[in-house]
Amino acid sequence: MNTEQLSAFVSAKWDEEIVPRLVDYIRIPNKSPMFDADWAAHGYMDQAVDLMAGWARQQPIAGMQVDVVRLEGRTPLIFIDIPGQNDDCVVLYGHLDKQPEMTGWADDLGPWKPVIKGDKLYGRGGADDGYAIFGSLAAILALQQQGIPHARCVVMIEACEESGSYDLPYYVDHLAARIGRPSLVVCLDSGCGNYDQLWLTTSLRGLTGGNLTVKVLEEGVHSGDASGVVASSFRILRELLSRLEDPASGKILPPELYADIPQQRTEQARRSAEVLGDAVYSKFPFVEGMRPMNEDRAELVLNRTWRPALSITGVGGMPALDSAGNVLRPFTAVKLSLRLPPTREGASAGEFLKGLLEKDPPYGCEVRFDLEKASTGWNAPQLSPWLEQSVAAASKAFFGPEPAYMGEGGTIPFMGMLGEKFPGAQFLITGVLGPHSNAHGPNEFLHIPTGKRVTMCVAQVMADHFVASQAGLTSGVAASDAHTHHGDHGCC
Repeated sequence: MNTEQLSAFVSAKWDEEIVPRLVDYIRIPNKSPMFDADWAAHGYMDQAVDLMAGWARQQPIAGMQVDVVRLEGRTPLIFIDIPGQNDDCVVLYGHLDKQPEMTGWADDLGPWKPVIKGDKLYGRGGADDGYAIFGSLAAILALQQQGIPHARCVVMIEACEESGSYDLPYYVDHLAARIGRPSLVVCLDSGCGNYDQLWLTTSLRGLTGGNLTVKVLEEGVHSGDASGVVASSFRILRELLSRLEDPASGKILPPELYADIPQQRTEQARRSAEVLGDAVYSKFPFVEGMRPMNEDRAELVLNRTWRPALSITGVGGMPALDSAGNVLRPFTAVKLSLRLPPTREGASAGEFLKGLLEKDPPYGCEVRFDLEKASTGWNAPQLSPWLEQSVAAASKAFFGPEPAYMGEGGTIPFMGMLGEKFPGAQFLITGVLGPHSNAHGPNEFLHIPTGKRVTMCVAQVMADHFVASQAGLTSGVAASDAHTHHGDHGCC
């Protein structure tokens, strides 16, 4: 491989085609079904599918078949099948659905307003995960431009990831015969600790959560008349949450929600903390005077990758401040998002959480926890020597430094599913969501140079995968050989 030629090809492809298409994609408000119940009627998902599938069909890849697969009542899936020079298979995965708008965008930015500032492309979805289909095909084109062989490639771009990928298992089962036996899975939906080297994701946390509602009255009443007689629904809710979380430290209390941390992951967390330094926490937009939850950087890495943690992501039953009267409100509701250790089974954790919160309601009030999501995380298998050597060479060639290995605090439901269905596969999980890129939040951006370099690294790994497969160093398990599994897989 001529790495200079590959770099020039990929960089030009990004500048001339990929960035302009991502600009168009960012303009489309194709929110995931959890955030747009009428997504089918609105048609934005179809617009995003048409944009991506249309670009893919224009690419000069011999024998490529681009299909938009639609199962009744489900979000669509882009399925691309590219012939290779042997019978092995690489699956490349991404998604095209987006998180909702979120408040707090800078005055000159917005979720559906693509803006390029320097080497950053701002707007919702460019980095999470619109670039995946473009980067995947650009990597394949870069190999073919030099006549470098690769295995058969299957590109799968789903439209339900931000809602928990609940449609994806049905597509994987439906397309099992066409997917075949992947020995390598490439996912471009993850993060990076910095923009200076290739980062491999070694684990992903699971997730469970839903809506917790505490109701004390049928309607609101005068607070001066009822306070001291009727318990505040907010105070009861605080008491219930204290069963789950220590209010002083934020530590999750029930031991049932923890899992043992493998020694290798502890050591990787230590090394990542050394590489990142204060960037472990300084990447977050702390208010003046705010400190991280622990002074030990390695412990902070483990906190966000291997330990359970609770976030309150929504509140119901509370009027806005400017319209809040002297009323003892009838109910308070909150949306809970509980991250789980990668190896803690999600469904049983969700049932445990429901039982913990609903049992013995204080004062006999009405407590209801409506479970919305339950996803098991993922812990990567041991890297094969060929893949470890390949990512090291790729990082040095296209970034400079050695690669780094670290777990991620988010959830990619597809990884746990594929880990079950293809236990013999190797995984290259990486991405462009680095410091301040702020996926899901305001001012989200794609760091364009990192997108280019990640694309180059994927090309390198795919070339090395072909060599390894020719030498008999790879293996896979067919989707049809594994058990069928449907269900809620959580959300990112």
